[in-house]
Amino acid sequence: MTNRRLNRLLAIGATVVVIGGGAYGVVGATSGSAGAGMVQTASVAATATPGSNARSGPAAGGVVGTVASVSTSGFTVSTSAGQKVTVKKSSSTKYRTATRSTSASAVTKGKHVLVLGKTDGTTITASQVIVQPASGGSATYSPSKVIAFKRGAPATSKQDGQIPANYTEGSGTIVSGTTANKATEAALAAYPGGVVDRVVKLSNGEYEVHNIGVSWPHHIFVSKSFKVVGAN
Repeated sequence: MTNRRLNRLLAIGATVVVIGGGAYGVVGATSGSAGAGMVQTASVAATATPGSNARSGPAAGGVVGTVASVSTSGFTVSTSAGQKVTVKKSSSTKYRTATRSTSASAVTKGKHVLVLGKTDGTTITASQVIVQPASGGSATYSPSKVIAFKRGAPATSKQDGQIPANYTEGSGTIVSGTTANKATEAALAAYPGGVVDRVVKLSNGEYEVHNIGVSWPHHIFVSKSFKVVGAN
């Protein structure tokens, strides 16, 4: 077998390894021969394994706002920061007011609602809808006003309250159920206007509530007793 043919076969083999290796490492093969048979280095950069707080699909979250329209499949909500959210209902969706259970008929245009459920962008599949929810009283300080998103506007960087010590963006573990609902409700009571798309439990037992659809805040921090302690 000629050196030229051998080099071509080695290059093909290396390419197969790169494809199979995918995101697990860097693989390269370079032929030392010049001319038409030369094969350039092929490589795939290593990709870090996603952390436990990386969304692989819809996660527990919610929104608070005013009902803009109602249909047979659900309703739409407009937040105080101008975000539009589509709410899908199901046979298992529960409805209540601040004091008692109610039905889907209580959700009418113009009503103020808190929606909890699985969030996928600006669409929420509701598990609970609270009509005329109680407001305020969830923070340990006076929260700043939410800054609405405006296309082309510079990013806002500021901090309210206290950020948990040793907090690193991207750390923590996504939570669901009653825990996520309580953290979401507290965060939205203090900072209405955005959409919560996940709740993360931090290593110190507190929670980071991830907020989208606004320029600020993006992270709202909630204590173990579900009081908002900071935001950035």
